[in-house]
Amino acid sequence: MSGPTIAAAARSRTTLVRLARKMDRILAETYPDARCELDFTSPWELLIVTVLSAQTTDKRVNTVSPALFARYPGPAELAAADPCDVEQIIAATGFFRAKAATITKIAAEVLHRFDGAVPGRLVDLVSLPGVGRKTANVVLGDAFGVPGVTVDTHVGRLVRRFGWTTETDPVTVEHEVGALFLKRDWTMLNHRLIWHGRRRCHARNPACGACPLARLCPSYGEGPTDPVAAARLVRAEGRA
Repeated sequence: MSGPTIAAAARSRTTLVRLARKMDRILAETYPDARCELDFTSPWELLIVTVLSAQTTDKRVNTVSPALFARYPGPAELAAADPCDVEQIIAATGFFRAKAATITKIAAEVLHRFDGAVPGRLVDLVSLPGVGRKTANVVLGDAFGVPGVTVDTHVGRLVRRFGWTTETDPVTVEHEVGALFLKRDWTMLNHRLIWHGRRRCHARNPACGACPLARLCPSYGEGPTDPVAAARLVRAEGRA
């Protein structure tokens, strides 16, 4: 690569970093209360509710988790649970048989391999049944304070719309997006992107005309640009 080409690439990279961080600052102003919308009181509870949140809404998981943890407060209790009973408790989350099997296996692994304590390392978390990098990064970021970029459907959709990456592989997206920001900012970046995806930047019909990022977003116009029409699409709370 020639000198001028290298210089141009560096300028382009610097421009992207500045744009991405500016967009994040706007999201921080728009969603000052952004946080994980799953209810939990411990790393164990966060691990389980994150697994249960697959293919359903956080709100739905929050409706079943109190009964689940009242009946099975920790790994020892859940590992010894009657699978049919667990299925009944979590039925509203969908795919309840598979989820019940997964969380009871997780409980047994945490109990026997980690002495009943949820591990605080990525390599250990992803060794648990049904736990991938997405779930592991949620647990690390929100339960252990270890920053990570969690590439769920909302984050993947938004970062491609924003032009922060063109990649679709979640691990590649995780690394490319993470490289645009300081590591300490990764967890809150996740929350803001997810809140924006749930409230305005929907998969279908994004509320472009009511978006605080409109003038910076290269995908502006994918949804209604009329402010009145777009405002009708804005959700006060996330549904997913």
